Amino acid sequence: MAKQTVTFDQLLVHSQDLWANQLMLLTSGDFLDGTYDCMTIAWGSLGNMWNRPFAQVVVRPNYFTFDFIEKYETFTLCAFPPEYRRSLQIIGSVSDRSRDKITEAGLTPVASSVVAAPAYSEAELVLECQKIYWDDINPAHFLDPGLEVHYPEKDYHRIYYGEVIAIVGK
Repeated sequence: MAKQTVTFDQLLVHSQDLWANQLMLLTSGDFLDGTYDCMTIAWGSLGNMWNRPFAQVVVRPNYFTFDFIEKYETFTLCAFPPEYRRSLQIIGSVSDRSRDKITEAGLTPVASSVVAAPAYSEAELVLECQKIYWDDINPAHFLDPGLEVHYPEKDYHRIYYGEVIAIVGK
């Protein structure tokens, strides 16, 4: 099936399933320069903020991908068919910066339709995002003290909001 452009109004996803079960691949950098990194993510959201469609993601400062999302203005979120779950698990488990986790996972980076960050030919959904806001999680603002269990190393996420400026799907 050929990929096609989709508007945010046409996007129909089971958001909880997309994040929690299907997982997403977050990539930031510049495809043309060959300078980019990706990570598997399961935490985030989609919605409307400041009258713009957005994707919200979180990245810990000690992750290699953090350097890329800090430096570059765009990122992509890619969802894959179920047969690529193992590929996303490989991406999520390889933290050695000297290894080519994308090749190990059997994925093929390709140019996105609008942003500099790459997409993947195997993806069934690509959200192309332009960063519009960031903030750091402040543990003093946790209303549920049980949330602290996710931060035994006190390595609190940075939150990024990206305006969804293009969507490509199968």
